[in-house]
Amino acid sequence: MNTENEKVLERLKRGNDIYIQHDQNAGDVSLAIRKKTAEEGQHPYAIVITCSDSRVIPDAIFSAGIGELFVIRVAGNVLDNHQLGSVEYAFSHLDANVIVMLGHTKCGAISAAQSSHGGTDKFIKYIIDDIHEAIGDETDDYKATVLNVKHGVNIIKNAFHDHPDIEDGELDVLGAVYDIETGVVEWV
Repeated sequence: MNTENEKVLERLKRGNDIYIQHDQNAGDVSLAIRKKTAEEGQHPYAIVITCSDSRVIPDAIFSAGIGELFVIRVAGNVLDNHQLGSVEYAFSHLDANVIVMLGHTKCGAISAAQSSHGGTDKFIKYIIDDIHEAIGDETDDYKATVLNVKHGVNIIKNAFHDHPDIEDGELDVLGAVYDIETGVVEWV
C-alpha cells in the first residue's frame, strides 16, 4: 500500500473510531460543503461497496461528509458489471484509489444463501446464487460474511489487474466487516 492509500485507510479507521464514540455523524453535511461540491464536483477519498441493508450507513460508519465517499450499495454486496463500472468511474475519473468491500453482520442475503440455493424469487435468486458461490456450505454467519467479502475483493482485483488507468501499486482493495450492533469495522 502506498503512502497516500495508507493515509486513506487511517482516515477510515479514525472515522470509525469517532462513529463508535459519538451518537451523531461527524461528517460535514453543511450548506457550505453542498455548495462547494456542487460547484467544484466530488473528490471522494475512497470507494465503499456495501450491502443495501438500512442498518449499514457508510458515511456515518466512517464519519464522512458530503463528497468524501463514493458509495455503491447492492444487497449482499455482490458485484456484476454495473457495480464494477461504478468502481471504474470512481478511480478513473474521481481519483479514488482505495476500494473497501464492506460486509456486515446479520446480513439477510448471507442468511438466505445459507438456507437455500436461490429460492423462488425471480431476481433475488441471482444475489443468493452469487453469495452461495462465495460461501459454499459455510454455516457460521461471521465466517460466511468474511468469505463473501474476500470473494468480492478477488472479483475487483481480477477485474482491474491490467486496467490502463491504474499504475502499479496505485489502487488498493480492502475487505472489512461492519458489526451492526457495536459499530466496529474489522479489517479482513
